[in-house]
Amino acid sequence: DERIRALSDVWWHAGGNVVAVLIELYNFYIRYEQGTAAVVPTGLVLSLIVVLILLFTGWKGWEMVYRHRVGVADM
Repeated sequence: DERIRALSDVWWHAGGNVVAVLIELYNFYIRYEQGTAAVVPTGLVLSLIVVLILLFTGWKGWEMVYRHRVGVADM
């Protein structure tokens, strides 16, 4: 839908989620390669960054639904 793609919140939401997945894939890789040595501080910092990204993208998702009425059916 053109109306949805025109919203900047949609791109922030989608892009942030993609970045979070990529960071966690990298996090998994370094933990797999380095074992428990990669947990502190690297794994912890990466996980904290992903939590912050997910809070941001959740907020953008909320704005899409409640402010822009994306995916809401009028009955």
